[in-house]
This record gives sequence, structure tokens and C-alpha cells, in this order.
Amino acid sequence: MMLVKMDDKDPATLLDLAIHSLLKNEPMIIQSLEEIPRELFIPLFTAAFLGGHKKTLTAIVKAWPFFCLHIGKLRSHETHCALLKAMIDGLQVLPVLNSASRGSKLKVLDLRQDADCRTTCFQIRNKSFCFHSCSYSQTSSHRRREHSTVNLGSEVQLSRYPTELLVGLSLNSNLRTRTFLSFLLSKVEQSSGSLHLCCRDLQIYKLSDYNDTLKLLNLLCTDHLAVDKASLNDVNTLLSQMIHLDSLSLSKITLTSLTGKIFKSFLTQLERMDNLQELNLSFFCLTNRLHRLLRVLPRNLNYLDLPFCELSYRDFRFLSQCPQVAHLKRLNLSNNPISWEDCEPLQTLMENVSGTLQYLEINHCLITDSTIFSLIQALSHCSHLRVLSFASNPITMSMLIRILQNLLPLMELKYVIYPIPVHCYERWYFQGILDRQKLAGVQAQLKAMLQAAQRSDMNWITFSE
Repeated sequence: MMLVKMDDKDPATLLDLAIHSLLKNEPMIIQSLEEIPRELFIPLFTAAFLGGHKKTLTAIVKAWPFFCLHIGKLRSHETHCALLKAMIDGLQVLPVLNSASRGSKLKVLDLRQDADCRTTCFQIRNKSFCFHSCSYSQTSSHRRREHSTVNLGSEVQLSRYPTELLVGLSLNSNLRTRTFLSFLLSKVEQSSGSLHLCCRDLQIYKLSDYNDTLKLLNLLCTDHLAVDKASLNDVNTLLSQMIHLDSLSLSKITLTSLTGKIFKSFLTQLERMDNLQELNLSFFCLTNRLHRLLRVLPRNLNYLDLPFCELSYRDFRFLSQCPQVAHLKRLNLSNNPISWEDCEPLQTLMENVSGTLQYLEINHCLITDSTIFSLIQALSHCSHLRVLSFASNPITMSMLIRILQNLLPLMELKYVIYPIPVHCYERWYFQGILDRQKLAGVQAQLKAMLQAAQRSDMNWITFSE
């Protein structure tokens, strides 16, 4: 007799084959959902989603035996909105009377893509629980107290609370986006309060076009907000309805004065954001006013992006001394001219954040050899730096080599996006004709240096037209 050893992956592979075979007969698998063990629901859902089986997805949601369902990192070749609609159609937001079926236990449907999110949360002693459940729905205070004691089998208790639908919305002129949003809002209206639409991530392009739509959303739920093209006054109105923002991104915001009431109101709104960890202001003129903004921010700020903000020496000076940025993990100062006189405050800043900084972007800053070398010396103490990007600055080849040599000891640094040295261009300032043969020589020399230093894990990347 010959024994065949099966490795640990064989059972999973056989299960996948069985599920894919079943999915070829959708009517049969939909009929059998009431009978299959609850442990099979997760792999079945994954296969149905990836395979674009919309009818099966609707049926799975109707019979889902767990408290929560998250699509997590799943992506499909099928039209994404169509799959999400199919799942929403399966939601049983109103109680089913006199039904012999076991019914769905689902109370949290999370349609956001999150690589770190499991399909369903761990159960704690057979009690219902979801790490991502909404904290700000109308019944949150009661539900939070009772979640730890509600048994999964207690359908009467669970039905007392609205089903939560967690989404990320991008409000733009795209027809598919508008159609999906209309579908969502109609579902909420039809539920008569039994469905709570929880928009965690909200992106708005041209805010003035969506003022009526925003009135239909509970903005207390939003923790990530991005607005592109709006007046600061309209932004203030929006922020006044939000308290719990973790991330705020504003781009191309119009304002008439940095000393008027509207800007002061903006600072007042920011001062209320105790949870704010990420701030991105792009094309937001802050010349000589950065100190007023930073002073109202919480001291646990992790990410600060200030591209195209027309920062002055005074702004850089305050930035280097500000306690609110003392623990930054990411800093983006791209597209702000940085001169030699700005080096001293920026050196101080690099030293202050050397224990936490992981990402630094200083692209298109007109940085010269002497300026970048002063900064690199300070950066060489940033032991946790992972990504450095200083593309499109007029740097020579000799300086680029010195920079590489100074960065080699940073063992966590894996990606460096560097500028094409000036000798590769006919005229650098006008981004003249690029000599690709010279660029190839630069790339070969840097690669050889990394290999000689046994740092092949450090990727040096540049961008050419």
C-alpha cells in the first residue's frame, strides 16, 4: 500500500473546489443555505463575491448566521457597485413574522474595503460583537451597554436596534456613483428607521453640488473627510456637524482672508476635533498663518500634508517648534520652495521627529545641493524612516551619491524616490530634453552602490517622462 501525505493546504483546496462547483448551480446552493453549517458561510461568501454571483450574495446576506459581515480586502472583476447592491438587497431590515426559517443574524453590513478587516469579528463567548459597529447611531448608548450581554440566539433583543450599513462614499459627477447613492438613500427611506446608513469615509468633489444630499446623511458617523473645491464657509458648515474626525483633507478651498471671521470659524471647528490624527491641506494658502492653524490641533497628530501652501520662513520656524507635530509619522511639504535659510528650522524639525517619522515628501521644492545635504544629515538620525521622496529638485550626481551614502545605515528605509540629476537634462529648470542614456548610467551606478553595501532591500526609484 502506498501512503500519500497531504499537506495542510489540501483540505482548504478541496473545500474551494467543492464551493466553486456548487456555485455553478446557483438555484441549488440558494435553496441549501438554510441547511449548511454556519462555518461554511465565510468561504462561500468569499467565493461568491470574487466570482460575481449576485443572486447568491443576496441570498447569503439574507441567511447570514453571524452578527457582522465585512467585505474587507475582497475585490471582484465584476462591477463593484452591482455586487454591493446585491448585498444590500439581501438585508432584512424589518422583522419577518411567522417565518420558519432561521433567518439572518446580521446587524452590521460593512461595504468598505479594508485590508486589515476580517469577514466577521471574533465571537466572545457566543455573544454578539463587532469591532467596527457604529458609535454614533441614535441607539448607540443603549446598544453599547447591552452588546456584551446579548446572545446571538436572542433575535428579539437584536431586532430592537437598526441594522447598520457601513459605507465609504465618493460624491462626484460620475453617473455610476450618483446611481449607487440614489439606491442607498432609497433603501434607507424604505426601511422606516430600521436601517442606519453609517458613512465613515466621505469624499466630496465640488461641495456646493451636494448640499441637499448631505442633509440626508448622519455626519456624526464620518471619521474621514476629504473635500475638493469648496468655499471655506461651506466647509465650516460641514465641519460643524462633525465631531469625531480622524482625518481631514481639504484641497482647492477658496477664502478671501486669513484674518477674517470665516478663517477664525475654521480654526474654531478644528479646535473641536480632539480625535484628529491626519490633516491634509493642499492649495490652501497659509503664508505666515501656519502658527494659528497648528496651535488648535491636538498633540497626537500623526500625518501632516501641506503641499502647495505657500509656506514662508516664519511658517517653517514655527513648524519646527510646535508641540502638535512632535510625534509625526508622515510629513509632506512638497511644492513649497525651500531655500537655504529654511534649513535651520527644518533641521530642528527632523531632529524633533527623528523617533517617529516614517514618511517624508519634499518634492518640487527647488532644493539645491547644499540645502538637501543639510536636511539629509538630520534625516540620517530618523531610524524609523521607511519612505523618502525628494523628486524634481535640482540635485547633482555627486550630491546624489553622498545622499545615498548617508542613508545606507537606515535599515527601515525601503523606498527612496530621487530626482533625476541635473546633468541628465539639457536645461534642468525648464525640464529640457532628457538624455536617457545618462539616466541609465545613473540608475546603474546607484544599483551597484546598493549591492556593494548589501542594501538590495532599499529601492531607489525615479520618474521620467
